[in-house]
Amino acid sequence: MELQQLALEATRIAQDAGRHVLSEQTAPRRLQRLKVPKESTQFDLDVNDKLVDFMRGRLRSLEPFDGFWHDRPEQCHPGQRYWCVGHIDGAINFIRNMPEWGITISLFEFNEECSAQPILGVVHAPALDMTYIAARGQGAIRIRKTPIGDKREKIMPSTTPSLDGSVVSFGMSYVPEESMRALKVVSAISGLPADIKRVGPVSLDLCKVADGTYDAYFEPHLHTWDIPAVSAGAVVLWESQGKLRQWDGEQIHWRRENDVVASNGIIINELRPYLTEFSAR
Repeated sequence: MELQQLALEATRIAQDAGRHVLSEQTAPRRLQRLKVPKESTQFDLDVNDKLVDFMRGRLRSLEPFDGFWHDRPEQCHPGQRYWCVGHIDGAINFIRNMPEWGITISLFEFNEECSAQPILGVVHAPALDMTYIAARGQGAIRIRKTPIGDKREKIMPSTTPSLDGSVVSFGMSYVPEESMRALKVVSAISGLPADIKRVGPVSLDLCKVADGTYDAYFEPHLHTWDIPAVSAGAVVLWESQGKLRQWDGEQIHWRRENDVVASNGIIINELRPYLTEFSAR
């Protein structure tokens, strides 16, 4: 199956899963179901295991490839492909009945140097009725619900030339030392952008740089459990011609934590000195 068709089939799986998860969000719930981690681990939602099991089962039936990213062996070989699915991206938004949360699917491929890169990405936001889809070499599209049906749009980043007058988004975690670095950057650039947003989650923030909603987005210390969300959003961003790097300019590392910055590719040189000042390295 061609990569573009595979992306469309994966989108249907994410949308089917989204209908089930959205019904879970709108059902009566108790706030204590959000189990706040005592250590640097993920938030836990009851629906996550069902979500992952559902998507894994459907993806196996669609095309099993070599399995799933989180189960891959230590040594992989060129040409191998692994599906990557994760928990709900934006757990706090989900539990607080905000619409900004997402379901993500990506596909990793190992190249001739045995380096893995995501080549397909789906970010579905059920409560927003919006889906972003991208596959290597095929561009990126956004599907929105309208009164007359689904609208498919090719997306591209903004052309905002500088931080002055830009709209920038940032992310931060519940871990104090990680959040502090994000807030220091926000304080340093305050007064330059027209607005600095904090909405999340990472997958949607990346897609909103891809479609020009934001001119840039940054977040420190995204964890290994964020890889499904980052990888899916990364393909959308790359295929829209946006840029994604670490704060220090290095490429994203798919086996460890990352300080990420996404941009329209124009304002990054102006933004990077502020990020470098508070980089963990």
